[in-house]
Amino acid sequence: MAKNNTFKNILTQLITEVLQKSGNQALNYKQVSAKLNLPDQDSKLGIQEILKAGTRSGLFKEIAKGKYILKELRTVLTGRVDMTADGSAYIVTDDEFEDDIYIAPRKLRNALHGDIVKIHAYESKRIGKKEGEVIEIVERARKSFTGVLKVSPRFAFLIADDRKMLHDIFIPVEDLNGAKDGEKVVVTITDWPEGSKNPVGVVKDVLGAQGENNTEMNAILADYGFPLSFPAAVEKESEALPAQIPNEEIAKRRDFRDKLTFTIDPFDAKDFDDAISFVQLEEGKYEIGVHIADVTHYVHPDTALDHEAYERGTSVYLVDRVIPMLPERLSNNLCSLRPNEDKLCFSAVFELDEKANILSEWFGKTVIHSDKRLSYEDAQELIESKEGELSDELEILNKLAYIMRDKRFKSGAISFETAETKFHLDENGKPLGVYVRERKDAHKLIEDYMLLANKKVAEFIGKKHKGKNKLTFVYRAHDVPKEASLLNFAQFAARFGYKINTNSSRETAHSLNHLMEEVEGKKEQNVLTQLAIRSMAKAIYTTKSTSHYGLGFDYYTHFTSPIRRYPDMMVHRLLEHYLDNGNSVSEEAYEKMSVHASQMEKRAADAERASIKYKQAEYLLDQIGTEYIGIISGVTEWGMYVEIEENKCEGMIRLRDLTDDFYALDEKNYAIIGQRKKKKYQLGDEVRVRVKNVDLTKRQIDFTLVS
Repeated sequence: MAKNNTFKNILTQLITEVLQKSGNQALNYKQVSAKLNLPDQDSKLGIQEILKAGTRSGLFKEIAKGKYILKELRTVLTGRVDMTADGSAYIVTDDEFEDDIYIAPRKLRNALHGDIVKIHAYESKRIGKKEGEVIEIVERARKSFTGVLKVSPRFAFLIADDRKMLHDIFIPVEDLNGAKDGEKVVVTITDWPEGSKNPVGVVKDVLGAQGENNTEMNAILADYGFPLSFPAAVEKESEALPAQIPNEEIAKRRDFRDKLTFTIDPFDAKDFDDAISFVQLEEGKYEIGVHIADVTHYVHPDTALDHEAYERGTSVYLVDRVIPMLPERLSNNLCSLRPNEDKLCFSAVFELDEKANILSEWFGKTVIHSDKRLSYEDAQELIESKEGELSDELEILNKLAYIMRDKRFKSGAISFETAETKFHLDENGKPLGVYVRERKDAHKLIEDYMLLANKKVAEFIGKKHKGKNKLTFVYRAHDVPKEASLLNFAQFAARFGYKINTNSSRETAHSLNHLMEEVEGKKEQNVLTQLAIRSMAKAIYTTKSTSHYGLGFDYYTHFTSPIRRYPDMMVHRLLEHYLDNGNSVSEEAYEKMSVHASQMEKRAADAERASIKYKQAEYLLDQIGTEYIGIISGVTEWGMYVEIEENKCEGMIRLRDLTDDFYALDEKNYAIIGQRKKKKYQLGDEVRVRVKNVDLTKRQIDFTLVS
């Protein structure tokens, strides 16, 4: 049945193309079959049937008996489905000059959010711009969905958690795999019968009782396509890795075990993938080593471990847990730079003077022995008190970090300090409180030395050869923002009294930094920071571009976190290959891997945001009826988002709940405006709200406006 449907779609597309190429001259079914070189009687009858069906659906028009034209001249485009809440969708194409194309619900042909589809696009007099209809589903974005199972005696169905999955999935009772009514499950679509409104699926995993912390966190992971455990073959490979470092391996490496070395990480971290070594040389000169866990010594290409790490792409950081990219034996044991243990590293070692000028650099394999493990809080206390073991070394490292930071901002880097929401959780994962983590010198110090290593590794490879002889490498690239996006942001910031100079990239960066300093601690800080970030391009992994606009670097990569990011493993392998005088590798192969890594990074970030949304909703579940002061953080055609000032929880005031007027979206001015009284609610405005309702399943918080 599905194959028959696919054939009809393809034949419909071919008939459409014939009519277009003929200048929409009226043709009968015999003329169409001749142009398609399908002379047999069955094909002719099939073409006649499609012409009649297409006339009924509005695709074709019969202008004389048996003679057909296209109702509208159409072009075939390929793009990704962006579903809306009402069941319609927009098709987003790769063509930057092509606007998103509207698709009515009945013309989606079972396409789902995120699918890549082919469409017929045409100018629509009805909506005044292009609309279209799906003619082929090229690639499904996903086949598995999480949700709540509803079971009756004869059948069952899944109500998906994903708000953009608008179809329930029917499940035959023999495919429930032990799942019970009301449980959270993962269902995989196995079929979508022709003419059926709903797909058919099978229960793949039972996650547990709805509302339990473990169930909901696992549901988020499954929803974004992250596995809940490692395959047996992967665990077996990791367990077989030797714990002892052979003497012959140490002999091949530069030995740092007698040099002062320490780690600075969050207090609850279990994987330490970077360490700093510090040696005072002659007066005013220092040797500083950035030592990174040598993951690729243990994880070799074409192994089960490597394949699994590549597929995951990254570790995932939910509110209450880390889902590691590598099994625990590697991430928390063999590769973790724990104190008082010899560890293998890939290092970037620099000689700096007291003005943070780099006098020399070295990259290579090392062995280290961390003397001490510090938390960020420990390090901050030593920096502020200037007393205790390592306080002198940290003072020098911090002073040099300040100089490097200042140079970076003067060279055009942009400083975005976003509020990071954290939760106080009880032993069952229930949120007892919400707070914003403050980034102090200890955090920034480590970040500055990681930036230094990443930048210098990228320069070391990127500057070796130019043109056709350039070496294939994986860069962390960040493009300049689009002028229109920047101008929109500048106009919005001006309403708060802030001026953004967009005359050049450097002047834009300087004025954005000035803005970030000005808004720090003010009620509009988070809104303006988030809007500024949204106006920027997205950073990606690629072999094609080397520069990072946000950091002001001509060359930048990710070298410093191979335990939790696969691109860093790619960089380690390439750096080792080129240090051994290897030839350039396939750019096409590494670009494909880079695209996959960028996609997985976005998925992980979305999963992290979903877990934060869930915990915010869970926290406010006990606060229904409570009033808060908030800032309008987003506006849409159906409502406005408000972020509570004291705890950063975000919810929505729905326009239908504003009964004093009929309100409509003013997209250009980021505002909701009453059509009669002209009352305006604008992004950044302060409002008082009351918590009206919380839906944990949908991770939604509803507010009402308090006059």
